[in-house]
Amino acid sequence: MADSKPLLSLDGDAVAAETLLQDVFGIVVDEVIRKGTSASEKVCEWKEPEELKQLLDLELRNEGESQEQILERCRAVIRYSVKTCHPRFFNQLFSGLDPHALAGRIVTESLNTSQYTYEIAPVFVLMEEEVLKKLRALVGWSSGDGVFCPGGSISNMYAVNLARYQRYPDCKQRGLRALPPLALFTSKECHYSVKKGAAFLGLGTDSVRMVKADERGKMIPEDLERQIGLAEAENLLKRCHGSQASYLFQQDKFYDVALDTGDKVVQCGRRVDCLKLWLMWKAQGGQGLERRVDQAFALARYLVEELKKREAFELVMEPEFVNVCFWFVPPSLREKKGSPDYGERLAKVAPVLKERMVRKGSMMIGYQPHGTRGNFFRMVVANPVLTRADMDFLLNELERLGQDL
Repeated sequence: MADSKPLLSLDGDAVAAETLLQDVFGIVVDEVIRKGTSASEKVCEWKEPEELKQLLDLELRNEGESQEQILERCRAVIRYSVKTCHPRFFNQLFSGLDPHALAGRIVTESLNTSQYTYEIAPVFVLMEEEVLKKLRALVGWSSGDGVFCPGGSISNMYAVNLARYQRYPDCKQRGLRALPPLALFTSKECHYSVKKGAAFLGLGTDSVRMVKADERGKMIPEDLERQIGLAEAENLLKRCHGSQASYLFQQDKFYDVALDTGDKVVQCGRRVDCLKLWLMWKAQGGQGLERRVDQAFALARYLVEELKKREAFELVMEPEFVNVCFWFVPPSLREKKGSPDYGERLAKVAPVLKERMVRKGSMMIGYQPHGTRGNFFRMVVANPVLTRADMDFLLNELERLGQDL
């Protein structure tokens, strides 16, 4: 009797193929999920580029390698990669590892389909509709549509394109010939993708008008009206307004910045996030997700209060959402805030501390300048496993690493 079970193919050896996948999954569980989320492990095993090239043996040869060698390659990739699931990884707008989200990604990648039509992806098409419906409800929209995007840059480009299409629908068929010169208004704090989108869509970077923002990064309405008036004086009467979804989240409200278009875009990461979000909601429900948000707010407030207690730290501004921005002030600069070179010297501190923490592997946190403010640390409280102990470690480690500066 023929075996009806479908077989994986790895040079005709189905058993070897299944064994390979089981072994790789085992390595992921051990090295990423267990060790990668342990505070006792390093965030990253740092190596300089030339040394890392030798350790990884990146050359692609004509001859293949054994399964044992492939497994070693997998271990090496994990070992020398940054563990964004680590509780001391504070470096980006994302961190942490959710088991339900990971399960969703495994299922999605295994099926390897695309959401073109119901025919090729019946489950995911229906699932996407439900997830987008829930996301619209969260921001107060009872109807509309949405799209899953591969990141913030393309989301902003979609928003500009939608606004342009609403004003000039003929441009879909006739292209740029259907368009007069346009003005695109956005905050001076906008993401670089706004200008990139203007160039890509044929509007040109000169069409982007930067509107002044207050010290908390929010657009000043009076300057927006002034910029609109200037554009009208140049006969740019039709307007296309640009926004950025991530900034809207930080304002504790959702604003429709496309003032005279009514276009709304739901931005939600990569395509696979559809199943990830669906499984997370199924497992935790709305209340579970709300608890995670409340926890993030509570930890952000705790971090701010701890920063205020320590002379080694200075807040850049009061936190916005779960963003906490601060300077570490080393012993040599304390009590010298009014000195002529204070700002220049303070701006050099964060890069030094970042290099030290990365080489040690103890943690990662991003830094940046802003306007006239020199480099400061930017902490985004997002990892769901963070505790007050992790916040304390962050501050203690910065003090330890910077005690000689």
